[in-house]
Amino acid sequence: MSDPAWLAEARKYIGTREIKGATHEPKILAWWKAIRRGGIKDDETPWCAAFVGGMLEAVGVISSRFEGAQSYLSWGVPLQEPAVGCIVVLGRAGGGHVAFCVGQDNWGNLLLLGGNQGDEVNISAFARGRVLGYRWPTAVPLPPPGPLLVGQAALSRSEA
Repeated sequence: MSDPAWLAEARKYIGTREIKGATHEPKILAWWKAIRRGGIKDDETPWCAAFVGGMLEAVGVISSRFEGAQSYLSWGVPLQEPAVGCIVVLGRAGGGHVAFCVGQDNWGNLLLLGGNQGDEVNISAFARGRVLGYRWPTAVPLPPPGPLLVGQAALSRSEA
């Protein structure tokens, strides 16, 4: 099975990072505009939700159109278990984080492709204990149940 369209789109931006100082990464500013938050004119404002929303909007899926990561807890439909391409909402002190699931590592941590992970777009491991919810776009058929890809297989584009 191939990646959902929004996940394939997200993979194109791995390595995009904030520009320190007065200059700002144009792609990050474009993601703010894509979610109708064009008044945000910098790449220092926490932008994980802008990245997720920008990827969804780029492929014709309406995002939460909000800058808060936890806005995705009421978006789409809930999943009981993670699936490749699902939106994962995480809790953290002072807020949240949102990203796309690409699989799990050898220790069971979720591998998430997201923006503003160390000030860049990358795939990072996150403990399942931080998960507040898994979400899927309402108008898109639900993914088939099954185990997540593990390790290196999860990091590269999955095609079957």
